Amino acid sequence: MEDLVESILDYVRSDYTDYAIMINGEWGVGKTHFWNNKIRKKIESMQLNGKRYTTIYMSLYGISNLEDISKKIFIETTQLMDKNLRKFMEQTGQTTIPEYAKTGLDMANFFGVTQNGDKLDYGEFFSTDDKVLCFDDLERANVDVIDILGYINNFVEHDHIKTIIICNEKELSTKLKSSNLEMKTFIATYLLDKQGELNTTDKPMVEKIQNKIEHVFDKANDYERIKEKLIGETFDYAPKFDYIINGILMRYESNPDLIRFLRENTRLIILTFERSGTRNLRILKHALNDFQKIYEMVEKNYPNTNNRVMQTMLIFTIAISFEIKAGKITKDKFINVKDNEEYKSLLVSSRILMDNRQFYIKEFDNNYYYNFKAEYRFFKFIEYYVRTRIFDMKLFKENMETIRNTVDTENLPGYKRLLTEEYWKISDDEFDRVIKEVLEEVKQGNIELIDTVKIYAYFSYFSRKGLIDYDIKTLKNVFFNGMNLSSLKSQYCKNVEEELSKIAIEQFEEDMEEIIKHFHMLNNQLLDKMYKEKAEVVFKCIPMKMEEFYEKFDRECMDIPIFKYYDVYQMFQRISCASNEDIVLIKEKLLNRSEKYTKQIEPEMKNIKQLKQVIDDYLKGKGQSIKIVMLKEFSKSLGVILDKYKTSFLPKKEEKEEENKLG
Repeated sequence: MEDLVESILDYVRSDYTDYAIMINGEWGVGKTHFWNNKIRKKIESMQLNGKRYTTIYMSLYGISNLEDISKKIFIETTQLMDKNLRKFMEQTGQTTIPEYAKTGLDMANFFGVTQNGDKLDYGEFFSTDDKVLCFDDLERANVDVIDILGYINNFVEHDHIKTIIICNEKELSTKLKSSNLEMKTFIATYLLDKQGELNTTDKPMVEKIQNKIEHVFDKANDYERIKEKLIGETFDYAPKFDYIINGILMRYESNPDLIRFLRENTRLIILTFERSGTRNLRILKHALNDFQKIYEMVEKNYPNTNNRVMQTMLIFTIAISFEIKAGKITKDKFINVKDNEEYKSLLVSSRILMDNRQFYIKEFDNNYYYNFKAEYRFFKFIEYYVRTRIFDMKLFKENMETIRNTVDTENLPGYKRLLTEEYWKISDDEFDRVIKEVLEEVKQGNIELIDTVKIYAYFSYFSRKGLIDYDIKTLKNVFFNGMNLSSLKSQYCKNVEEELSKIAIEQFEEDMEEIIKHFHMLNNQLLDKMYKEKAEVVFKCIPMKMEEFYEKFDRECMDIPIFKYYDVYQMFQRISCASNEDIVLIKEKLLNRSEKYTKQIEPEMKNIKQLKQVIDDYLKGKGQSIKIVMLKEFSKSLGVILDKYKTSFLPKKEEKEEENKLG
């Protein structure tokens, strides 16, 4: 790299030049950074006839006409000759004038507003031998490149000003070929047709049109001709990544843990960067900035996360940034991949299914994770952050909890290690400690009820294999008591069969059946408890919060026997206090519900029958009113519902006693 710097300085030192030089390199490789930090400073430290060189830098990005370039040169030149301004910049260590300041200074000069009344030094203004012009972003200008190079040639050929042009010739070539492509295609097709060559079969149609476009509109050749006249030397700027990685990482020195992690994984960063197939350092910088946010959030919320997981996050952040920001894929490629499990299933299915999305994901994985083993390789919260710029905390926590429970087992409680990884992965050195830790948690009732059952299956197996010093009888007593305590804190388990199928032991013994039977009894109690709590929440909305009642009842209670879990007399009081309209609406809702969910709500029929009786008792001897008529209709509808069920809802003895009471 120093050789390149010296070659450029040799050009500036030359007594006489009638050519410019070009620094060529891909977008994002750091060409502008190279100019600002390596070239410009050294040029401005050089002297010619006792005078320091002055550099005038202009980005051509978005320039729409040649006049804009002239204005930029004038602003840069006049401002840098302001003695007070130069003195201020030297005192404060300023090396460039901010763009907004240039605008203000330009307007001040235009309206004659000055700080010191200095007049323009025309001798300095007309001096050209101590000036070095730098034109950057040639390929990004909105002016014909040929016109810009012709304009720059005036400075080089006539004024002999040292001139450096920075560009990406690869993109420039693409721009020259693709400009006005529709118009060029139309004219090329027209000419081929006129010449009788359009429908000949000697060449494919596309090739003939392409050849005609190049023959008629060969801007590339025009560019090469003027470049040959204007550009004396072209330097390719393709720095070795090792040369600049330290400079990139220095910006993170304020976070000692992060900079240590990045320096330890410099090789991973380099490999991932190289596998991206680009030289775009700008995207890498953005990716590392994103990773800083990710790293700090993980350290804050999930300290001591496994180092392998953090390395994989680093690779994924850089990889997904390049794939999206370098235009290699559309942003929605990963939108429908929900999590790591789906990502892995797509990798497997890509071997047999002809699906472009799957093939792309397979290529992505093979490229960036080559020779890197990791169970968790797709982080949805990172993909979403890079794609949308929104750091979704809910998604982040969901991903991290999954990682903790399935991958990062070093930080898991012992019982979760038994439940989430094959028990034989626990080392012999750890096994006794894990067993004691889990057993203590069971005794305290600190483990969810269904998980306690699953853990018993493992302990029963360990006992029979002689891996632990507990007999089956002792284990059963410990686990029965632990389950009783656990049921006081646990939630009802709905998908029991699915949960039990996760146990990594092929055959259960008889003692397991006793544990499962006891679990079902406790789980049913939890179901009753859950429904009682739900009934209290739903029915207390009557009569004051009827909209909330209808919404909750429709969403949560249509297919469960909720009336079984609420006091019949309280239910009557609430319904009787409701408006006449609401009494009708509740009646119709109950009739429709009994049609649709006849079997599911059967257990509540005893309470429905009692509710009907309470309403009928209240109506005896009452005079007619709209409310009384509505309640009679409500009771009648309850009778219609009860008639749907042929079997009795009371034991025979209890039913006879009930009939005698009503009798």
